[in-house]
Amino acid sequence: MAQGMASNRNGHEHSSRKVLVVADPTRESAGALQYALSHAVLEQDELILLHVENPTSWRNTISTFLKMPSLGSSTTASLDLGGGGAAAADGEGMVDFLEEMKHACRTSQPKMKVRTVRVEMDGRDRASIILSLSKTYGVEVIIIGQKRSISSALLGYKRPAGGSMKGIKAIDTAEYLIQNSSCTCVSVQRKGQNGGYVLNSKTHRNFWLLA
Repeated sequence: MAQGMASNRNGHEHSSRKVLVVADPTRESAGALQYALSHAVLEQDELILLHVENPTSWRNTISTFLKMPSLGSSTTASLDLGGGGAAAADGEGMVDFLEEMKHACRTSQPKMKVRTVRVEMDGRDRASIILSLSKTYGVEVIIIGQKRSISSALLGYKRPAGGSMKGIKAIDTAEYLIQNSSCTCVSVQRKGQNGGYVLNSKTHRNFWLLA
């Protein structure tokens, strides 16, 4: 699975792709970016960091400027989303998490094109926005961090009648994207700094990948 996503990491016969990482100021999102940089993208690719903001959420008041957890791992050991990079900061030293993520990408893959995109939900559901923009940008791979609850892990994901996201908890956004995206979508669960990743896609469930 990882080999298929990353194509050929030796650079042979690899055409450029657009890879979208769903970006949030969370450990799950940091883990997804870490996986993308160490296993899923090459310097020929374009990486899109997409953040979908909810202007009515109380978290939005602090989501623009947050200190992100370290990416860790042997591949990105020097990267720190905690504010030590070259990203822009405000007067109190707080760092825009999207800029820090972008800086981490440039540190890991200096030649790779990276862009950040911010959009507001504006009454729409988060998953539909991600799907729509992935088609607009011609994305071939979507990578999203996931924190699965005990109930979702045991019972699995149940798609509602008609395919609507109405009533689906935010924790199921990754599963909805996996089932409904026209491109490859992979959810990432980081298992500690050196514990590897648990990956899920439409064709692979609970796929274990060492860090």
